[in-house]
Amino acid sequence: MKHIRVRITAHGQAGDIHPMYGVMTEAPFIERATAIQWNYTGDALGILHYVVGDADALESAMQEIPEVVGYDIERIDERSCYVYVRDATTDSLQEMFKPITSGGLVVVPPIKYDPDGTVVLSIFGPDDELQDAIERISVPVDVTIEAVGGLPGTTAAVETLLTDRQREVVETAVDLGYYDIPRTASQEDIAVELDSAPSTIAEHLRKAEARVLRTQVA
Repeated sequence: MKHIRVRITAHGQAGDIHPMYGVMTEAPFIERATAIQWNYTGDALGILHYVVGDADALESAMQEIPEVVGYDIERIDERSCYVYVRDATTDSLQEMFKPITSGGLVVVPPIKYDPDGTVVLSIFGPDDELQDAIERISVPVDVTIEAVGGLPGTTAAVETLLTDRQREVVETAVDLGYYDIPRTASQEDIAVELDSAPSTIAEHLRKAEARVLRTQVA
């Protein structure tokens, strides 16, 4: 059994696969989105997202998409919300989902939509089925394997190791560019964003990084 983390790149054609896929990966009013849970039945897809961006613009967009048969938005604050969407699937979306949801494979939440228009997800299952699934994805996307490991290396398993505050600090560090190369934010910038002392931020980052790294080298 193996876990693989893959990055899917649609090269601006996500909307052709499914309009909501295009919105989540390409719309200018979405800063960041994560699919937290979903239920895929072949002809329908119910999916719960956490979204940072303009909720009003997102709602307007969903109202114009015929494949969106129902939705619900719960605003958290001015910049973020939870969004449940029930979609009718398209042929192209079924082509993309079927290989990774068949047999003994498990897609491990969450699925992250990155600001560059790519999607990152983790899949766990038998080695031969994983390889076959990647080769069978025939829609116009590129699939890149970013990591291979055991179940403890999945995003969900790693996130359970972090406290809520550690996760908040790490997510803010990523958003501000602390882990970019070259680095575009400092611990002081994170401290200002979270209204905390730089020394406290440094401690949270050290502990979070240590816990995550242990899952990768153990």
